[in-house]
Amino acid sequence: MLKANFWQDKINSKIIIKEKKLFEDLINSFNESTNKLNDLNELNQLAIEEENLGVQNEILENIKSLKENVKNNEIKCFLSNDTDSLDCYIEIHAGAGGTESQDWADMLRRMYLKWSDNKKYKSNLISEHKGEEAGIKSSTIKIEGDYVFGWLKKESGIHRLVRISPFDSGARRHTSFASIWVYPVVDENINIEILDKDLRIDTYRSSGAGGQHVNTTDSAVRITHLPSKIVVQCQNERSQHKNKETCMNMLKARLYDFEIKKKERETQNKESSKLDIGWGHQIRSYILQPYRLVKDNRTNFESSNPDKILDGEIDDFLEQSLYQIK
Repeated sequence: MLKANFWQDKINSKIIIKEKKLFEDLINSFNESTNKLNDLNELNQLAIEEENLGVQNEILENIKSLKENVKNNEIKCFLSNDTDSLDCYIEIHAGAGGTESQDWADMLRRMYLKWSDNKKYKSNLISEHKGEEAGIKSSTIKIEGDYVFGWLKKESGIHRLVRISPFDSGARRHTSFASIWVYPVVDENINIEILDKDLRIDTYRSSGAGGQHVNTTDSAVRITHLPSKIVVQCQNERSQHKNKETCMNMLKARLYDFEIKKKERETQNKESSKLDIGWGHQIRSYILQPYRLVKDNRTNFESSNPDKILDGEIDDFLEQSLYQIK
């Protein structure tokens, strides 16, 4: 930042300033935790001498809060890859099973949106393909905030639901599957070469929310990258031009994610997303009947409160995935 020409490159300077802020926040939080621990230790010594149980109980509550702050800093230290601090896209696809799986895909989308709200992150619906009766066949959302991709990168894979179907008049138990794919929103300074001849661009009428204008014009855009067969689509903007711009950004992100995983040979999640969305490939099971349990098949971490998980309180599962040594 001390270089004479630093501010001339607006894109690079923006990235460095963001990185600087993340490091400063981490250091400041560490120093604050250290100072608070010293203060609590001194206060505790006085409380012991005076046999003041009220103050000691108050100190205990402060220590619990301090422990949570230290834990958050520890997690941020795990999120040290180049892409971990970036925003992310989440693609959700319903598996075979019609309305059941489509409703499950919609439940998963709600779970991630609730998680985003709990974190005070910003989320946007990029595209959706609704089911005939309920739920969604597919959807893409974008979440913006510090370390979003780092938090969610291990969520890619197949998610399985077991429940009494609300769509079955016989109240029978059904198993549904949906796939999740998380990939980072690439920085503007990352150069991804995309040739016009490699693209097929289609426009179509939006089927989602957006008002009369969106629903009566071919504003939605779908881009197919022919060499990789990657398909991206956007319909959340009124303008076809803006939807095309969003699609190109998503395509760059997909291609970048593809190359990063290829170079690092981190293929487990990627291969999972390519497998049949069905038995034997799930990374996490959400069981509502005959008992209530959410279990991650990679870390064996469990929760007996699926309602809380489906309301977006998934931090414990995310943390266990980050702590796991591959």
